[in-house]
Amino acid sequence: MGVKDVERASGDGADDAKAQYAKIAFAIAAYATCSSMMLIINKLAVTFLPAPSVVLFAQLLTSAVAIKGMSSAGIVDADPLVWEKAKPFMLVAIAFLGALYTNVKTLQFANVETFIVFRSSTPILIALMDYVFLGRQLPNARSWASLFAIVCGALAYVYTDSNFEVRAYGWVTAWYVVFAFDQIYIKYAVDSVKLTAWGRSYYTNLLAVMPVFVLGMVTREDLVLEDFEWSFNSVVALAASCVAGVLMSYSQFLLRGLISATSFTVVGTMCKIATVVINCFIWDKHASAEGLTALFVCLFSGMAYQQAPLRNQK
Repeated sequence: MGVKDVERASGDGADDAKAQYAKIAFAIAAYATCSSMMLIINKLAVTFLPAPSVVLFAQLLTSAVAIKGMSSAGIVDADPLVWEKAKPFMLVAIAFLGALYTNVKTLQFANVETFIVFRSSTPILIALMDYVFLGRQLPNARSWASLFAIVCGALAYVYTDSNFEVRAYGWVTAWYVVFAFDQIYIKYAVDSVKLTAWGRSYYTNLLAVMPVFVLGMVTREDLVLEDFEWSFNSVVALAASCVAGVLMSYSQFLLRGLISATSFTVVGTMCKIATVVINCFIWDKHASAEGLTALFVCLFSGMAYQQAPLRNQK
């Protein structure tokens, strides 16, 4: 993604444009790093602690407490909880939680590449929803070609994937639906409610704590904990996922406020290339050579995408 993909700076002059571009570049780098590592860390967490709701509860609670503590200490600028601002973020929290839970469940039953390739096919759907709901223009010819190439790579991967799992693909489908709503509604809320990036992260994590606790009780993951034997690996994996969760939450809300929903989706897809490389050194369930080739086609095709401007922009 190049300079053409950046939102036009609101200020006048080259200095304002450069400052805006630098801010977006930093946000993309931060989000790409966190996103690439988060998928692997979450995979480790649910491997050593097979209770997704427990993992998510720990991540959300840690993030909310850490942000509140850093805000009170003057380290970060997080908005205090205000009911009028919290109301629209209640649905954000539910969407955020739904995407996280179905993500973790997918990783529990499928190899990482299976999840990534479906993740790679989401930008085409988000581009259409961006047009319908958020006032964006449709992508240009180059961007359509980029998005369709991603879909073709996804289909090729599914065809060559030797680890096809019906249960896993069912969870991917559930994640796909939730993710599409998550991308569009959260972008709408971010643009409509004036909060800092740390404030958005604080609101979302805090408001999602209770729903994920209820979810854990409904799915009876408390029974898993009763018989679970904690080990050094499980503690380290859970702690790492909590720390990564704080950074991931902040970086994603920072970036969501700067670029379109489709561009945000494409950035998330592109950064997964690092996940594939890391995954090949960790798991014995990674894809075949043909599957990995199709996966790389998906990821690199997204590099040609150009962000569509708002329809009221000249």
